[in-house]
Parts: sequence; structure tokens; C-alpha cells
Amino acid sequence: MSSTAARTPIAAEIDQWLARFDEALTRGDPAGAAELFAPESYWRDLAAFTWNIKTVEGRTGVREMLEHTLAGTKPRGWRVTEEPTAADGVSEAWLQFETEVGRCSGHVRLIDGQAWTFLTALDELKGHEERLGSRRPKGVEHGANPERNSWLEERRREADELGITTQPYVVIVGGGQGGIALGARLRQLRVPTIIVERNARPGDSWRKRYKSLCLHDPVWYDHLPYVKFPPNWPVFSPKDKIADWLEMYTRVMELNYWGSTTAKRASYDAQAGEWEVVVEREGSEITLRPQQLVVATGMSGRPHTPRFPGVESFQGEQHHSSAHPGPDAYRGKRAVVIGSNNSAHDICAALWEHGADVTMVQRSSTHVVRSDTLMEVALGALYSEEAVAGGMSTEKADMTFASIPYRIMADLQVPVYAEIRERDAEFYRRLEAAGFQHDWGEDESGLFMKYLRRASGYYIDVGASELVAGGQIKLQPGQVDHLTGDAVVMEDGTELPADLVVYATGYESMNGFVADLISPEVADRVGKVWGLGSGTAKDPGPWEGEQRNMWKPTQQPGLWFHGGNLHQSRHYSLYLALQLKAREQGIESPVYGLQEVHHAR
Repeated sequence: MSSTAARTPIAAEIDQWLARFDEALTRGDPAGAAELFAPESYWRDLAAFTWNIKTVEGRTGVREMLEHTLAGTKPRGWRVTEEPTAADGVSEAWLQFETEVGRCSGHVRLIDGQAWTFLTALDELKGHEERLGSRRPKGVEHGANPERNSWLEERRREADELGITTQPYVVIVGGGQGGIALGARLRQLRVPTIIVERNARPGDSWRKRYKSLCLHDPVWYDHLPYVKFPPNWPVFSPKDKIADWLEMYTRVMELNYWGSTTAKRASYDAQAGEWEVVVEREGSEITLRPQQLVVATGMSGRPHTPRFPGVESFQGEQHHSSAHPGPDAYRGKRAVVIGSNNSAHDICAALWEHGADVTMVQRSSTHVVRSDTLMEVALGALYSEEAVAGGMSTEKADMTFASIPYRIMADLQVPVYAEIRERDAEFYRRLEAAGFQHDWGEDESGLFMKYLRRASGYYIDVGASELVAGGQIKLQPGQVDHLTGDAVVMEDGTELPADLVVYATGYESMNGFVADLISPEVADRVGKVWGLGSGTAKDPGPWEGEQRNMWKPTQQPGLWFHGGNLHQSRHYSLYLALQLKAREQGIESPVYGLQEVHHAR
């Protein structure tokens, strides 16, 4: 399986396992292949075998999955791509292989000669490769041709025709970073696609937010597909800088981006196998008829704004954090920010810097981790300048992260946050002494598991926690009872005088948007979007094993969800794009393990 002449014991162990695995698959023996996995084991597949984003567990899960997929997949050509490694009794290796329709990559971890974790991922479809590297287009037709069209003429023709005289195969609703990343993938696969965005310009969803907003994730974690940020890009991207980058990226990647366009309604014609999507553009309604509809409105949907009694009588200004214009107009004003997660902290800090009297209402405990510590302890091995210098590419970092099944991820995160707790003990002591209700997650697994499970309940500290600890941002724990004309009143009777109330209260599930755009029935058929089924707060069980409804087929034919942070938008856009391309080309793509619906919304 490997070309290296002198094999190390670790490499020999990997080779032996891979040879036996290949033999079992070749003879059509799912049970024999399953016996090569440990009793506690996990096979995570990204569209290579299952045409799904799916994790199966244990030998039974492996056997059942192969019984349904092996005959059609026809995997072969397994090989190790770099020298295997071992640590703490675990041997691991990177792999490549082929299926009947695609070229794939993988990763395996062995314990005592049996597979503990196994990752398989579809990289490209045979005959439908991206036009990259040696396959890049010429960009010009050499020779004499009186019928020649320039690049600009061809782009204008496409823009004039697509959606008017010809129909897109895919419509993406939402033109933020998620929709743009997926649009770029589909463009490289030559899938006719229109991105529909209600804002006028790419990046406006960032430009219109409060002026202190920036990415809390570091630059190495945030690259888009194909075009990485330049080496002088700041570690943390200010909102307007990332907005300009998204606008540039949209043009450079030649995306069909319909700004100032609102998706009004959509319905699915099962007999025709297509959607009817009505959009309003430049004052006119246009009907698009794609076969695939992607909701890319972020990992969340509509802003969630609680309706406390008395909101109509409040005489000051009130708005959701998504509509917060910034702090400039509130110097000398009394501001109450309801919420204690990322947006709440950012807004409170900016208001304080501009001379407002600020109170944060903390309704539930929040996990806080300092940005510098998070980068060093949690992200540094994969996403940092040191990782890049050590040969870690963005793609390898993404695949390394993807190779860890969600079932065991929490256990692996616990020691990371135990180290953070010890390293920043004095920071947490001062924060909690100020009355801040802090937690580490229900199982002590920290920030990223909170993000994966509920997409809320945390703050990456870039300075606001010092203001909370020092009392510059006043803290009010408890639940809001009602509003008066000039105050927020808590359940214990405490009155918080206010000229401004900001609801930093999060967002609803993406299928709330589906209920509005398509119908409540379709939203309920699809079910809850996001979360793992961990049984923790805001992530009800049963266990799903993957993010609900994200980047994979749903119970509604032709309806997909895409989004997440920049890392997820970059990484998973490939697998969603390949699933869509296979359908466009009529490649058989039988889905194994279509997600069941346990929670309507």
C-alpha cells in the first residue's frame, strides 16, 4: 500500500490494516470489513460512500452502512500518502482512494491494530474536475475568429441571460460568506448558480453591523476557498475590511450575485423536480426555476427579539443587536444591553468607550475564554503562523479537524479547557468576583462544543471582560420582567434606567426562515437546523452524530442548508457543491442515513 522501501513498524501496521480492509471491500464482505474496526469506533463519511454527511458508530454501524453502499461505491486503490505517525498508543495515517465516480481522501487512527476513527471524503468527481492548476482555462482564444467574444462580453451575456432566458440549476438564498463560498465552489464545477441577497453589495451584512465588530477567529482559520488572505492580513479582520474582501472575492470568482434582491416565496413542484422561487429585483418580480434551493442565511435565521411586557411604552430607542448602528449617538446615554454573549460584550465595550453608562443584563451563565489563550492552547496546532511554518496547510488542518468524530470531541476538549482554566485562573477569579456567572459547558468541554451544540452561550474575550471585572460595564443578573417608559425592570423589582435597550438575544433556527419563505409544513418536515442532539441545553436529543441538516440532503427534496463560521463555510462547501454537481449530471447518488426529524423547530 505504500511505496517506501524500508517500512517502520507503524507504517507496517497501517499497511497491514489497509490491505485487509481493501481485501474485504473487494470481495464484497461488509461483515469482514467491520471486524477490522474496534468495538468502540467511528467512521465519518463526507459524501464518498453515503452521499451524505454521516457518522456511523461501532462494528454494527460500519457493517450496515457498507451493506447499503459498497456495491454502488466500488472503492479501490487505497494507499497511504505520507509517513504514518503514532502517539499515546494511537497510529494514524492519511489516505487516498477512488470510488466508481470520484477521487477521495481519508484518514485512519488505529489502536491495537483496529480502526478507532476513520474518515472518508469525496474530493472530486471523475470527468467533472475543477478547472485548477494544469486544467485551468486559457482565458483567450488564440488565432483569428471574426465571431470572437471577449471575456467581458461573455460575462455580460451570461449575466443578462441567467435567470431571464436560461434557468440556474441552483439558487442560493443568502449572499454572506457562506453563500459566496458555495457559489465559488459551484462556479468551478460549472454549475449554473444565482446567489440572491437582499443587501445591495457583497459584504453589506458586515458593513451594516456595529462599527467595532470584528472576527474573533484568527486569519488562519478564516480563509475562503481558492483565494487565501494575503500574508499581511490582520490576525482579526475588522468588519469593513472583511466586507471589502467579500466584494472583491465575488467579482474575482465571477459569481452571479443578485444584490438588492429579496426572496419573496418559494414552492416545490415534485412532479417537475424543480422549485418556483419568486424574487423581487429592481422593483419587479422574477420567477426562478432551479432544481436545487440552498438556504445560506448563516448558521442562524431571523433575529430573536423577546417581547417583554411594556416594550410599546418604552420612550427610548430599542433594537436587536443585528440592527445596532454603533455607539456614536449614545454618548452620555443610559444603555441596557440584554444578553451576555459575543455581541453583548462587543456592544457594551464600544458604548462604554464612547461615554455611555452601560449595564449588561446576564440572564444565564456564559462561557468566556480569552482570545490570546484560545489561539495558543486550542487553535495553535492547526491554525496559526507556527502551524503554517511547520507545514500545516489550511486544507490539511480542516481535514484533521474533520477526522475527529463529534461523539468523542467533547472528551478531547475537556483537557484543553482545563489547561485554559488553570492558565487564566486569576482572570476568572476577578470576573466571577464581579458577579459574572461563568460556566465551562455542562460537561466542561468549553467553547467549541457550545458552538456546535447551540451556537450560543459564549464570549471570546477581546477586552470587554476586563471592563466587566473592573465594574466599568455594570452587571445585572436575573430575568427581565417588563419595560416602563424609561427603564428595564427585573423580576426582583430592580429598575435599570435606560435611554437605549439593545437585545443581544441571538437568532432563531434557519428553518424559521424556511417557514416564511416556503411554508411552515416544509419547515417542520425538515426539522430543526444545527446542533448534535447532545441532550445539553438548547440541543435536545436524541444523538444525531452530525450537525442537523447542514451541508447534506434533507427530508425536503431539493432543499439544502449551508453556513456556519468561515472555517465551516470553506470546508463543507466542497462536499455540498459535489453533491449538487452529481445531481446536475445525473450521477446516481443514493443517500444513506437520511436524517430523521426529531424536533420540528
